Amino acid sequence: MARLFRLWRRFFRLCEQHLDSKDEEVQVLATALFQHCDRLFAFLEHPGVEPTNNSAERALRHAVIWRKGSFGNQSANGEVATARLLTAARTCVIQRRNSLEFLTGSVRRRRTGQPALSLLER
Repeated sequence: MARLFRLWRRFFRLCEQHLDSKDEEVQVLATALFQHCDRLFAFLEHPGVEPTNNSAERALRHAVIWRKGSFGNQSANGEVATARLLTAARTCVIQRRNSLEFLTGSVRRRRTGQPALSLLER
């Protein structure tokens, strides 16, 4: 762990050295890395935080593929509906619930005036 903190300090110093670079692209990158350095290395201080965003990328993969295949939405309401449906479906997968049963149950409850089903952990 000490080695990782030494690397973090070295990274931080390198960013700091290039904040006033004459090359605008280097300056912009160094500034962004310097400003977000604490978040870039959160996995060092917080157990359970992954060093990559692979799990988030994997979670979005099906939604991105669907969006590309369907050419997106034609309205703001369509975007909201799609985001909610995809979120509900993905949450069901994560919770090992049947997404079709959840969505049809949700529609039935809405139509009969019953309280909505919840995706919050039980």
